[in-house]
Amino acid sequence: MRSPSLFNRLRYKHLHMLVALSSSQNLHRASQALNMSQPAATRMLREIEDMFGCDLFERLPRGMRPTALGQELIRFAESALSGLDRCAEDLSARQQGGYGYLSIGTIMGAAPDLVMDSIAQIKTLNPQLRIRIMGDTSDQVIQLLEQGRIDLGITRRNAATDSEHYTFEPLGNERMLVVVHAGHPLVQREHLELAELVSDWPWILQPQTSPARIGFDQALQDLALPSPADVIECNSIYSMQQLIQLTDAVMVLSESALRDYLKMGLVVALPVALDVRLAPFGLLLRKGEGVSRELGLFIDLLRQKAAML
Repeated sequence: MRSPSLFNRLRYKHLHMLVALSSSQNLHRASQALNMSQPAATRMLREIEDMFGCDLFERLPRGMRPTALGQELIRFAESALSGLDRCAEDLSARQQGGYGYLSIGTIMGAAPDLVMDSIAQIKTLNPQLRIRIMGDTSDQVIQLLEQGRIDLGITRRNAATDSEHYTFEPLGNERMLVVVHAGHPLVQREHLELAELVSDWPWILQPQTSPARIGFDQALQDLALPSPADVIECNSIYSMQQLIQLTDAVMVLSESALRDYLKMGLVVALPVALDVRLAPFGLLLRKGEGVSRELGLFIDLLRQKAAML
């Protein structure tokens, strides 16, 4: 089918149907989410598939699963709907005398001071600019960008950031520290071996797919050490910082994410050599999209502050 005919028939209600069906993978639940009858939802799905001339969902005994082509269209639908929401919020902010709307996704384990200082400065320059901050891990930030829910991601470089859909600009890197809470028995020790920590103590670590965890595991492998057997995995930096206060576990986290806790004396860095080689963190944008005045200003602030690190 030629694109002019498709554009004349495709509606936002069709995009909502694709997103709802992708989320529930069940036609009955999708119809409930859209406040329509199941027969009407069935007809709408058939109409969408007729437009594109192919099956977008595989019919299973229990539920439905997107086909490869369906996944591509779902990504477009998520991005289009999120883009419309962001546009509406931006127009609303400007109508109220503001300076628009900016949605940022960032990992908190990489130079949080860099991001927060830039946000504080752009708010000083544009007091009525509305800003939303989302994300926590690299995986979450990339997913938010893919769904069109954020304008910019600050994340670590990995295979996903090198996708043909994105452009990545490195900003810097950070040092990882091994820490415990201030009252931990290990604080009194002058000499510590990493092998002892790995074998004798519990650890709080980020998920195995995170860049920090991959770097940590590689550092242990380079030293011919096994991975810790007693591990609490956590993808929230805030939760990790709480857990370290409640347990005698050892934790690995970036120096900037720990800076305030170190200043307040809540955690102590242990004198162990751990060379964790992390991928650089930087700016992640959707390829081919325009940059608003506010987003361009924020990117310039990030670059300026990164140059001073």
